[in-house]
Amino acid sequence: MTLIDRAAADATAERIATALSRVESGGRLDTDDAEALLSATGGDAARIRAAAASLRDAGLVASGRPGIITYSRKVFVPLTTLCRDRCHYCIFVDTPNQLLKMHKPVFMSPEQVLAVVRQGAALGCKEVLLTLGDRPEDRWPEARAWLDDHGFASTIEYVAHIARLVTAETGMLAHANPGVMSYDELRMLRPTAPSMGMMLETTSRRLFEEPGQVHYGSPDKDPDLRLRVIDDAGRAAVPFTTGILVGIGETLRDRAESLVAIRDAHERHGHVQEVIVQNFRAKPRTAMQSAPDASVLEYVAAVAVARLVMGPRMRIQVPPNLSDPAEFELLVQAGADDWGGVSPLTADHVNPERPWPHLSDLAERTAELGFELRERLTAQSEFVQDAETWIDPALRGAVADLADPETGLARADASPANGPDSAIFDSVEPHGPENTDRMPEAPADRLGPVRATGAPAGLARLAEAAAADPLALGDDDWTALLRSTGADLEALVQAADDVRRYTVGEAVSLVANRNLASSGLRTTATDEPGTYTLDDAAAIARDADDLGITEICVQGRMPAHDDPDNYLALIRTLRAAAPRMHLHAYRPQDIADLSSRTGLVLDDALSALRDAGVDTVPGTGVKVLTERVRALVAPEDLGIEEWIATITAAHRAGFSSTSVLFYGHVETAAERIAHLRRLRAIQDDTGGFTEFVPIPLPGPAGGAALADGRAPLDEHRAMVAVSRLLLNGSIRHIQIPWTRVGRATAAALLQAGGDDLGGTLLDGRVRPDAGAEQGLELPIQDAAQLVGRLFRPFRQRTTDYREPAADRRVAL
Repeated sequence: MTLIDRAAADATAERIATALSRVESGGRLDTDDAEALLSATGGDAARIRAAAASLRDAGLVASGRPGIITYSRKVFVPLTTLCRDRCHYCIFVDTPNQLLKMHKPVFMSPEQVLAVVRQGAALGCKEVLLTLGDRPEDRWPEARAWLDDHGFASTIEYVAHIARLVTAETGMLAHANPGVMSYDELRMLRPTAPSMGMMLETTSRRLFEEPGQVHYGSPDKDPDLRLRVIDDAGRAAVPFTTGILVGIGETLRDRAESLVAIRDAHERHGHVQEVIVQNFRAKPRTAMQSAPDASVLEYVAAVAVARLVMGPRMRIQVPPNLSDPAEFELLVQAGADDWGGVSPLTADHVNPERPWPHLSDLAERTAELGFELRERLTAQSEFVQDAETWIDPALRGAVADLADPETGLARADASPANGPDSAIFDSVEPHGPENTDRMPEAPADRLGPVRATGAPAGLARLAEAAAADPLALGDDDWTALLRSTGADLEALVQAADDVRRYTVGEAVSLVANRNLASSGLRTTATDEPGTYTLDDAAAIARDADDLGITEICVQGRMPAHDDPDNYLALIRTLRAAAPRMHLHAYRPQDIADLSSRTGLVLDDALSALRDAGVDTVPGTGVKVLTERVRALVAPEDLGIEEWIATITAAHRAGFSSTSVLFYGHVETAAERIAHLRRLRAIQDDTGGFTEFVPIPLPGPAGGAALADGRAPLDEHRAMVAVSRLLLNGSIRHIQIPWTRVGRATAAALLQAGGDDLGGTLLDGRVRPDAGAEQGLELPIQDAAQLVGRLFRPFRQRTTDYREPAADRRVAL
């Protein structure tokens, strides 16, 4: 180190020491202090985190909720993905041409919004996050034309309309996030949403003004403009969410200035309800796709300094889906006290490759860190408790219905009510040409004066009704949809794909797995193809683990002359050889065989499988849930009622499972519908199905057609679309069986309501013939390319749709 370098290091150390001393004495940090603290490493960084955690804890005590970390149970509504900006890291935004290719609407209709929001209300969600691109009508004629056709002067006006509508219809509360707003627009939206938000992101003018930087060419990312919006929100008495984005090319000085600017605005008005510190995650198909993600320690430092700058009473929010659970401890140590919005229903449409954590997992992890997870409303508790100042009179009743009067958090026993006050909705009448036509499935007494593009006819109308409420259709309606052709089929597919888009989102997922046929296990080695021993099974598991495979799928009845304990011995062997491997093992038919041959009652057989190491079970071994079809097609399968009893018992024992339908043989359209309804009834009872797989039988041609003259592809599209619609709100994922239909058809079916491709089915290097469907592989890279051609993000998942560990993810 040169003398100059040593002098610079000494000066930095002195700045850090001075800033830390100011923090520990309760002093107010300036930009220089914040910049110094952001640069700290090692022991200094640990002291900063400790000071931030202490400040956070003091603030929680002062707020009357010691030891509590909060979240909001929400529905994410991407009202439009058009935008006039061109941010270099964004995958949320589409162009009109992309919308056409994806068959995606310019704006979500009120009917589509309500269909999603009502599902969220049924799941206990209380927040509706309205997120969209900035002022798309200023750039795209298609957006301007849509607004004109529907009687709205601006996108902001449509946001106000939707916000009032969801509260009037469901009792849920909107959080409006439409980007840059004027003071008058903030005032217009205030009676519709208890809180609003817009990320500052950064005060860096370099990133805005310099060609090639992330905000160049995006008029709404002018830092001065965004700071004005934050200030105007305070003047309008709007509880406001803002924050910074870490890792988009900004300097430490930029981060420090951004945090201090947010604090200064809050000190003027007292309206900033939470500061989000969000880490940059690179997205494919963006200008920044090759940029490194923000480092963990750099991100954690920003969280800690945000706490120290903002003080004890500010809520510091970190999005849990953008960090690995192993990193949560550092984030909490750094002073975070809010996880933000988490949805049990909808995807994070801005970060579609990063699913929300399961709420039970988030609660468990929060408890492990010494805190209690509590639900809040979209407006933070301090603002709810001072409703006279911060909540518009039009919304105070709706907020009070959901709030705990003592804490201002969400009431534990509260659920959104239908139509708390119709006057909330009736008070909004968009300006523009009179057009109050309503969709037939959404009558006026439910929707109010909704602007629609016009009522479709026949089966197309039925498809839209199915999207709004699948339980409202009769069996004859569903069988008619299954037989759709021509324009009616296109309307059905469009309705199903929109439901998929606005619930599970755009991401297409795949698990890295391989098959292992348990029917091939032998006590001694043989020359018979497809057979293997327990020693072979151990080698197969170790090889799979070395290849990064996260799941082994085990299915098939053991030979009748072999010891039935081999069912358990095989699982124990696999578990011992690869302790981290997820074992997706044994169909109901296999479980029943184990139970029958060992004399164990069903519940004891399931307990034995759990103890041996089974994690989840395949819901296969059935074609159609009717004895007529079983007798004709697969008489050797388990009886229908016994299959249902076994899968139900497995769910109740804590095993989740897949579900399937084999179609295209002797079954009728009515029997397919009855099958789907039966699966939905089981799901209502147990909640154990993770996905549904409509599997054509036999072969890619799809077998017997339901509609004379309909192409095989259209047979599959109709089946996938009806599955998505009928199971909407019940079984979340629709998996496309690429091994049966081929990759090209699989891509088409992903545009008919599908969101998952199942597994890679890698053969492995040890006894590849020991698995079913040998020779059919879909490597992660191939799947990602297939999905990318659809303009959709790809996500590697685990068997239960969680995120794989970092060392299990395949680099793309």
